[in-house]
Amino acid sequence: MTVLPLPVVPGLDAGLHPALASHKSGGRDLWSPPLPEAPDDPVAATWDALGEVLDPEIPISLPELGLIYGVEHVRGRVHVRLTFTATACPCMEFIREDVTDRLERESWIRAVEIEEVWSPPWTAERITPEGRAKLRALGVSA
Repeated sequence: MTVLPLPVVPGLDAGLHPALASHKSGGRDLWSPPLPEAPDDPVAATWDALGEVLDPEIPISLPELGLIYGVEHVRGRVHVRLTFTATACPCMEFIREDVTDRLERESWIRAVEIEEVWSPPWTAERITPEGRAKLRALGVSA
């Protein structure tokens, strides 16, 4: 993966890329309000919610990066199978907290369990076409 330098934009937090500015508020991702009632398809709704959780370093969602390996929902408990781009990823705890925080906003989710998955290992091949397009727009090739 080749990363091009991001331009500095006056008036933004130090080093914050303009694409990040539209997705962050006070250092957190901008999330939609919780659903007013339990959805008919809680697994699909969970995937939608996870689509709002962005990588801390680039404004690409975890599903678009291929970091979510699976989602299960059983009687209000959500089980998320999550991986990281590297075993020494410095953002691991932040990502786990963001996933939990976003999902716990929903009244129909009573508990969130995160399982770290390392097999198969993550590769750039897991990035979705939408994620690749967003990365290209930021000057990142994948």
